[in-house]
Amino acid sequence: MLLALIAFWPTPVDRGASDFIDRITRAVPWLTYDLIETVANVALFVPFGVLLALVLPLHRGLVVPIALATTLIIESGQALILSERTPSLRDIVANVLGATIGLAIVHLRERRKIRD
Repeated sequence: MLLALIAFWPTPVDRGASDFIDRITRAVPWLTYDLIETVANVALFVPFGVLLALVLPLHRGLVVPIALATTLIIESGQALILSERTPSLRDIVANVLGATIGLAIVHLRERRKIRD
């Protein structure tokens, strides 16, 4: 639900944070807006990947394709119905990477449980 709310918020979700982000990027020059946005997109999809991995224990091979389909729907929806939002290929890659990290977390945690 939170993912859908953020994805389809009618204006850029970081609009009110521009001064704060500007201060960060001035203080740490390598921490660019694009990097912050990409890391935020990855982080947003990690819980989605965890949730899918837990809900689909016998079909975990579907986690990445579902994440890809979800992010394609989000980016397409932003392009078609949200004039102030900008879809991007970088967002798609970051979102799928986040879901993949979530899947890996579940996998590693389960392997660790088996060893212990």
